[in-house]
Amino acid sequence: METSKLTIRLPKDDLEFAKEYARQHGMSLTQLVDRYFQSIQKATRKVPHAEVQKITGLIPRDIDLNEYFQHIEKKHS
Repeated sequence: METSKLTIRLPKDDLEFAKEYARQHGMSLTQLVDRYFQSIQKATRKVPHAEVQKITGLIPRDIDLNEYFQHIEKKHS
């Protein structure tokens, strides 16, 4: 994986906390920041609701899911 250098400025207390946290968890500060960014990426990915995952394949791929959910919501309201 290609990497790039990043320089950030943090309050001294925050930086010391991050360094200590990383040390206590057996990782570098770079690894800590990388894991944080990865967790943000995972959190922002849209994961279908568990019920939708159960029926995956039953709804054609060309269906707009937002429209479908609105239809279902109206139908069962």
